[in-house]
This record gives sequence, C-alpha cells and structure tokens, in this order.
Amino acid sequence: MQTDNTPKLREFQPINFLFHRAETKVTELINFIPVAKDLFKEAVRLNLHVSGPVHWHYTGFTGDESQTFTLEVALPVDQIPADYDGQFHFKRTEKFKCVTLTHEGGWTEIPQSYGKLMRFMDEQQLQPIGVTRELYVNADFVNPEANVTEIQMGIK
Repeated sequence: MQTDNTPKLREFQPINFLFHRAETKVTELINFIPVAKDLFKEAVRLNLHVSGPVHWHYTGFTGDESQTFTLEVALPVDQIPADYDGQFHFKRTEKFKCVTLTHEGGWTEIPQSYGKLMRFMDEQQLQPIGVTRELYVNADFVNPEANVTEIQMGIK
C-alpha cells in the first residue's frame, strides 16, 4: 500500500517531549541514532507513557551541509515530571503549523521529498520558520525501503 505523499497544510496541537539537544552538522547525524534508545529507557525508568514515534527536530538547518544547526532527538510522552533532574530535557511545544508529507523508502532519497515540500511552499507563498520535524513512523535499518518518515516543515 502506497501512502499519499502530496504536501498538505496542517496544524498540530502542543506535545510533551523528553529530548536530547545538540549542535551538529548533517555529516554527524548518524552519531545520534542511539539516542532514541536512551530516551525510551529514560521514559520507562520514569514510568512515562510514550505517546508517539521518535521525532528529530531541526532548527536553523539551511541545506548547507558545512553549517551547524540544532538537533533535538525527541520522544513524545504523556506528562512532564515537575522535579526531573536527569541527562535529558523536557518541553511542551506550542501549536505547530506546517506543510507535511510522508516519505516512504530510504533516507538517501529524502531530499526529493524535501524538494517537493519546498516547491509546494513556494507555489503557495508560504514562509518557513526554520524548524523541521521528521517523525519516524517506521525506521528499518535492515530494509530501508520499508522506512516511513513524516516530514513537517514549519511555516508562519
């Protein structure tokens, strides 16, 4: 079954996240793959309900692979503990207005999906806010053709 990968306008309600933040470059992203496991372990340790797939949030990425940007590897959770003092952080987001589409297949082909989103934004005269989310609905490291990634590009 093929997913409809037509860009759509959406607005997502606020979400609670347990997350790890780092300044990085595109060439270093592979180093952050293990962080998701640690986020799950911490959520279980805190007896939190995981409420969605792992997200990677990119802030300030311009497409220039030599430039640093902020990456947040984030796990949606049901609540934010008031007295947390651990290795990660918690936040509750604001509503998130975006253009979204679902990318199926390997991440080496994901630039084509981003191009489709950017063309749609240009055609609709939508202004980006410099924040992009990737939600890993299915991340298959053995069979990348089975990957399902929802891309959400924030807009004003």
